[in-house]
Amino acid sequence: MRTGCVRRLPAGLLFALLCVSGMSAQAPARLTLQEAIEKSLAANLNGLLASARVDEAEGARLRSYAAAVLPRVNAQSYANVQNRDLRAMGISLPGMPEVVGPFSNYYIGLAAQQNLIDRASLHALRSGERAVDAGKLDERDARDLIVRVTAALYLIAESAAARAEAAQARVTDATALLKLAQDKHDAGTATGVDVLRAQVQLANDQQSLLVARNQYRQSLLALQRDLGTTPGAPLELAETLRYGALRAAAVEPLVQAALTARADYLSLASQRQSLVEQQLANRARSYPKLSLNGAFGGIGRSVGGMEATGLLQGEIDYTFFDRDRQGEAQQLASRLRSIDERIGDLRRGIEEDVREALLSLDSAAQQVEVAAQGQQLAHRELQLSQDRFAQGTANNVEVITAQDELARAEENYILAVSSHVDAKFALARALGDTQKKIAEFEAGR
Repeated sequence: MRTGCVRRLPAGLLFALLCVSGMSAQAPARLTLQEAIEKSLAANLNGLLASARVDEAEGARLRSYAAAVLPRVNAQSYANVQNRDLRAMGISLPGMPEVVGPFSNYYIGLAAQQNLIDRASLHALRSGERAVDAGKLDERDARDLIVRVTAALYLIAESAAARAEAAQARVTDATALLKLAQDKHDAGTATGVDVLRAQVQLANDQQSLLVARNQYRQSLLALQRDLGTTPGAPLELAETLRYGALRAAAVEPLVQAALTARADYLSLASQRQSLVEQQLANRARSYPKLSLNGAFGGIGRSVGGMEATGLLQGEIDYTFFDRDRQGEAQQLASRLRSIDERIGDLRRGIEEDVREALLSLDSAAQQVEVAAQGQQLAHRELQLSQDRFAQGTANNVEVITAQDELARAEENYILAVSSHVDAKFALARALGDTQKKIAEFEAGR
């Protein structure tokens, strides 16, 4: 007699579920939920693209840093031979030739420019730093979404494995019922109809088992696709579907904690800071800029006859007329209003996510309790009906009816436990730092 439907798959059933035509006799890889998450984070395309965007933002920051802080230094060298048409240059004296030359000169030197006061470049640098922060937070958010999807796929596979196990157990019960009906028929204490009913029930349960096995294999394929591994490779789930209660917490503290941890919310805040710095940079375009320029080198008619030359000058630039600045200011103000609206909407969305996850968690916990009671009662009903049929006080209609009731009770229990686990995953995503939260929630199972 079965004592529960959500338990570890027997080795023989696991092998049957994982084997396909032509597959090598390779031992299946055992995979925990955390291992699946790590593999997915390393292979998922969205995570890789988010990391590339962080590198791009870092490159833009480095450019702003070079413009705002570092000097510009270049080297120049030339050698030339030239003629000069004096008449064309307006020089005409008696006895002077119209064309002079050819003559040559040589130059080699360094030139440097260092900004001393440039508020626009400074704010552009700070804007780039905030953009890098936002990019890193976007990467964190992408990873949180990957974790949520992978956890859901792993849960689907766990649920499918539990259904396959329950279907296999029903086939075992139906096989035992058929043998009992045949033995009683041979002894003259049961009719041929009892045997026929048992055969029909066994055929139905075998059909359900085939469907459950196929759904389990399909769930493994979806999980392997998410992990970036070869679809169809031997795989075994190291964890099974099971219920673990989670202590309820107050909504408001959880919402506040989510607002300080959710990467997508923090990213919008960093993007807003970046826009504010861009606005300051826009205003600073009308401020004077102070720079220091210098050059040092040698020039002469021959390489050996070059004389040292140098230049050191301070420069102040001030823009009096710049209509482009007004248009840029309008663009930035519009972007700032837009991001403020997004921040407000996401804040409400985060609170909704937390409240919805808590409601689902509480409802699923109650469903698990009711489903467990129904499963126990269905087991008891099946046991009593089997005893009555074995004693000859009833036909096997009661047994078959009890088997169907048990199948529904088992499915209800699997659905309730799956909903509860998924609600925990949803709460982990709503709170932010999803991988860590899932590990904490699953530690209590």
